[in-house]
Amino acid sequence: MKKQKKKIIDDLKINSKDVGSSEIQIGLLSEKINNLTSHFKGNKNDKHSARGLLKAVNQRKRLLEYLKRKNADSYIKILDKLNLRK
Repeated sequence: MKKQKKKIIDDLKINSKDVGSSEIQIGLLSEKINNLTSHFKGNKNDKHSARGLLKAVNQRKRLLEYLKRKNADSYIKILDKLNLRK
């Protein structure tokens, strides 16, 4: 998990010291969402994780709306990089 997180941060960072920008947070949430959706293929009745998935999806949605409002170029780049909203 730490290696995946480091790789996501390295791929999406804006400058050398960037660890918490909106782009990175969206990337980390996308990874969490992907992991949880694969978890549900074998555990359909896991309601506690379903709540966590819903929270992560809504948080990513809010961050994407913020990024679209503040920096449209970065918004388009992050959608392309993460293959969101095809």
